[in-house]
Amino acid sequence: MTATEPSTSRTFASVFDGIRRNVARVLRGKDDTIDLAVTCLVAGGHLLVEDVPGVGKTTLAKALAQSIAARFGRVQFTPDLLPSDVLGASVWNQRDGTFEFRPGPVFANLLLGDEINRASPKTQSALLEAMAEEQVTVDGTSYQLARPFMVVATQNPVEHHGTFPLPESQLDRFTMRLSLGYPGRDEELQLLRGGRAGDTSDLQPVATAQDVAAMTRHAATIHVSDPLAAYVADLADRSRNDGRFALGISPRAALALVRCAQVRAAAAGRDFATADDVKALAQPVLSHRVVAASRSGGGPHRTAELLDELLGATPVPMAGGPTAAGS
Repeated sequence: MTATEPSTSRTFASVFDGIRRNVARVLRGKDDTIDLAVTCLVAGGHLLVEDVPGVGKTTLAKALAQSIAARFGRVQFTPDLLPSDVLGASVWNQRDGTFEFRPGPVFANLLLGDEINRASPKTQSALLEAMAEEQVTVDGTSYQLARPFMVVATQNPVEHHGTFPLPESQLDRFTMRLSLGYPGRDEELQLLRGGRAGDTSDLQPVATAQDVAAMTRHAATIHVSDPLAAYVADLADRSRNDGRFALGISPRAALALVRCAQVRAAAAGRDFATADDVKALAQPVLSHRVVAASRSGGGPHRTAELLDELLGATPVPMAGGPTAAGS
C-alpha cells in the first residue's frame, strides 16, 4: 500500500497529517487554520485568505505548495494586470508563420494570487472559468489545467484605496475563506528570536500531486447518510427563506460543505461523515457566501452570528436515526 493510492482511511490520515505538520513548521500557532487549508486542498477547492498585512497569508500559501511536489505559480495582482498575464496568450511565431500559445502562471497545481482585490474586475474574472471548470479558454481554444488545481488568493480587508471588492459570483467559487489573525505572544517571541519569520526555503515536499489527487478520490467515497444530506439541504433552504439573509447558501456552497465534511471525516480515520463535521466547517465554508440583510445589521460579524443561529435552529440527524432537534 502506498500513499499515492490510499486504500484505507489510516493511510489518508497519515498523508494529511504529514502535510499539516510540514506547513506548521513555518506557521506556528495556527494549527486549526492549517487543518482547514489542507482540508480545502484535498476537497479540490480554492482558498481565500483574508487578513491584515504581515500575519503570514503568503507564507501559508507558499508552505502549502512546497509541501507538495507539484507545480507552483504566483501572480502579484495589481491594477494594471491583464487577463493574459494570468492565463497566457497566443504569440506570433515568425519561424513557421503560426500563432503559438504561451501558457501563463495559472497552468500550475497551486496558484497563489497575491492581493487579488487589487486587480480590475476584468482580470479577476479571468479566474472564474479556471476555478469552476479547471480549464481556460484563450482565443476560442480551451486548455485543461493540471490536477489537482487550487487557487490560494489573499486580500487585505482593511485597506480599500485602489482595490476592487470581489463580487459574490467570484466569492462563491472559493471553497473556504480563512483569517490567520495575529500570533500569540509566545509564538511572536519565537519569531522575533528566530529572525527568519515565514521562511519556507528549507521546506521539503512530503507528498506529491498524485497523492493529493488520490486523497481527493478517496474522500469522495466517504459515506454521507441520507439524514446528513437532508440536514445540509435544510440549512440551505432555511437560509434562503430567512429574511435576515439577503443572500442564502448556494447549491455550490452546500456541495462544498459536504465535500469538506468528507475530507474531515477521512482525516479523522472515519469512513462516514457526521453533523459535527458539517458544523465544524460551516463558518469557513459559508461565511463569505451568504450576506446578511441590511435590516439585520450587515457586516461579517453579523453574518457569522446568523450562521451560528441557523446551525442552532436546524434539527441535526441522530446517529442511525431520523433528524431530531438539538445538537
